[in-house]
Amino acid sequence: MTQTPGPGPGPGPGPGPGPVSVVVVDDHAMFRRGVRAELAGAGAEAIDVRAEAADVDEAVAAIAQHRPDVVLLDVHLPGGGGVEVMRRLALAPPSDGPAPRFLALSVSDAAEDVIGTIRGGARGYVTKTITGPELVSAIQRVADGDAVFSPRLAGFVLDAFAGSIDVAAVDEDLDRLTEREREVMRLIARGYAYKEVAKELFISIKTVETHMSSVLRKLQLSSRHELTRWASDRRLL
Repeated sequence: MTQTPGPGPGPGPGPGPGPVSVVVVDDHAMFRRGVRAELAGAGAEAIDVRAEAADVDEAVAAIAQHRPDVVLLDVHLPGGGGVEVMRRLALAPPSDGPAPRFLALSVSDAAEDVIGTIRGGARGYVTKTITGPELVSAIQRVADGDAVFSPRLAGFVLDAFAGSIDVAAVDEDLDRLTEREREVMRLIARGYAYKEVAKELFISIKTVETHMSSVLRKLQLSSRHELTRWASDRRLL
């Protein structure tokens, strides 16, 4: 786990003594249960999972109700994604007490997702390959005001704010794809088999095939090899 300074100051002081309260936001119920189990096993005394949410509306309601110290937030969600959750909460912040801090937890490690989420207000971004103890540590550090990133992702953030990544150009290319198609595209471009993609994203192999056909059609590509080269050229791998 590598830390790097974030793009700007975060909310007020950390949560103080006692467990860090958390709301887990992800559209896969199986993954949310897995996160709960990992946190319970690795940080039983340190982390208090108050609630779960599966989409933007549920997330905004749960955060407003439970007022967690940290929101563990997936990037791609029904209703607008993790950035939309942060935008809506910024428009209606808590009337008293500190605002929650956001830690993105996503299968995606693409530059535009990382940078867009940090610009949207997250204090950290880690991928779903993280271990339970690492996740507990990341949550605690974000609660204390640190900026926390998985090692490879810190470079994206530094490059973006140094101006060496043209995020707007990347976003324009990806606008043709839905969020799910982007997830499938990245995994296929990295060499995952359809069966592995289905397992990773909790969808059927037939659904993976359908998304892959749509991706190739929208990007006017003809093969997995061309897709891998397309994604590599855009630093999406």
